[in-house]
Amino acid sequence: MDRFLFLTVDGLAKGAVYAAFALAVVLIWRAARIVNFAQGAMAVATVYAAYSVTQATGSYWLGFAAALASGLVLGAGIERVVMRFVPHTSPLNSVIVALGLVLLLQAILGALYGNEFRPVETPFSRTGITVGGVALLSRYDLFVLGAVLLLVVLLALLFTRTSTGLRMRSAAFAPEVSRLLGVNVAGLLTFGWALAAAVGALAGMLVVPTELGLHPNTMDMVFVSSFTAAVVGGLDSPIGAVVGGLAVGLVLSYAAGYLGSDVTPIATLALLLAVLLIRPGGLFAGVRTRAV
Repeated sequence: MDRFLFLTVDGLAKGAVYAAFALAVVLIWRAARIVNFAQGAMAVATVYAAYSVTQATGSYWLGFAAALASGLVLGAGIERVVMRFVPHTSPLNSVIVALGLVLLLQAILGALYGNEFRPVETPFSRTGITVGGVALLSRYDLFVLGAVLLLVVLLALLFTRTSTGLRMRSAAFAPEVSRLLGVNVAGLLTFGWALAAAVGALAGMLVVPTELGLHPNTMDMVFVSSFTAAVVGGLDSPIGAVVGGLAVGLVLSYAAGYLGSDVTPIATLALLLAVLLIRPGGLFAGVRTRAV
């Protein structure tokens, strides 16, 4: 029972990070109707920016702010300079360009910082708080859960309580009608990319310290798990991204704890296949997505 409780708590802590990253994937999908396969590489770039600032100033929080700011700039820049000019004649065009961005960003980061793993400090202790003889959540895990919860609340308020969020939703689903109504669709698309990149930067800052360390490829497997979470929950549903992230975190934790770490990729694939067979649009899919 103690083992099950530990694995459950550990899975929820990891799942919260997957949920944050899945939210970034969902934001791009809602804004541009594409899956940004460069999201992981973009997040790593922002964490390297935070690493540089922290090394120069000695302040974790200045580095944290630098990661979010660089995410906003990087997301907006990639949309304005690259993705805006990708032809929409085929969905594969944006996928190929995104994969090219992955190779480019990883090559640049490798040239600037090298390919060794660099340790990343955390602002709080990662030692689990013992309850009833069982080490459960650490202070850093509580920070992660709190950050993701705050992110979900802020995004929910943005999309349901502000005119900007409502315009973003209308621009994504009916861009031509939105233009006729005077909505700046291009500007909102740029804002969507910037916001998604900032959310990805947050996820990167939360997950990198729990992995092997900072490396140009360190987010590759995290992106796979987070993309699975987004698909499981439904690419149009932020709430689905959160639930999917927690589900993936629990599946990976149980599989690693009871069957061994070698089984975790199979467990993730099994979860994805099961959801797609039962509900292809995701667990929280609403009306059928408009084809583009």
